[in-house]
Amino acid sequence: MDDLNARAARNRKIKHAVFMVILVFLFICFIFPFLLVLINVFKVKGDINSNPLALVGSHGFTMKNFPEAMQKMNFWRSFGNSMIITVSSTIVTILLASMTAYVIVRNKWKACGALFGLMIASMVIPFQVLMIPLVSLYGGMLGMLNHRVTLIFMHVGFSLSMATFMFHGAIHTNVPIALEEAATIDGCTKWQTYWQIVFPLLKPTIATVAIIDAMAFWNDYLLPSLVLGRKELYTIPIATQVFYGTYSTDIGLVMAALLLAMLPILILYLFLQRYIVEGVTSGAVK
Repeated sequence: MDDLNARAARNRKIKHAVFMVILVFLFICFIFPFLLVLINVFKVKGDINSNPLALVGSHGFTMKNFPEAMQKMNFWRSFGNSMIITVSSTIVTILLASMTAYVIVRNKWKACGALFGLMIASMVIPFQVLMIPLVSLYGGMLGMLNHRVTLIFMHVGFSLSMATFMFHGAIHTNVPIALEEAATIDGCTKWQTYWQIVFPLLKPTIATVAIIDAMAFWNDYLLPSLVLGRKELYTIPIATQVFYGTYSTDIGLVMAALLLAMLPILILYLFLQRYIVEGVTSGAVK
């Protein structure tokens, strides 16, 4: 009996060790591109091309890639455009999605069920299918391209279904209706009940939707490149295309620009990471 228990314990340790080795290998595979950027961003172009895996290039440690990249891509103007579009789109998405989900959950109307079903169905439609009709409609017929508001409107439209789905599960599972009934007895209106009782309880889901949508809006290249044609409206992903030439590309400047573009989202993730798992699993089980 003792031999069987010892053998079983040894097998568990071996399986655990193999599992950890696989996880470490996958982690290295995922983190390697980011580490490659960190290593090469402090090198000159020649050192990157000759030996990209070296920790320090033959010309030593240099910081000149950052100011040169910021100047060439007009970083602060692009950063401001990205910030305005990302923050506005994220806030509007959270407000509209949470209120829409609340109405759908708390009302048993057939229209609510049909609307929710249509929103779920729309999540499987790829953006590429709607890309050309959208540009033709807003650009050719309505002349609404080259406006930040148009891009914000499109971002909200494409992200609303997923956000509503997440808020729907959170409200249905984590917000007891008894709290709302108690608030109504105390004299709260529906509007006050939502903002003072329901919305504060959705903090984990709000944080999750915020980080998912902010990352998508901040890093998006395709939709802004279709909507924003004037250089003064470029977001950071579009502005980085200035470093890619027909015959040569300065990799050092590209990596400096990419690192500058990553920092805001990394900082946001560090602040909201403790809510991510809780928000994703919110509403999964009842």
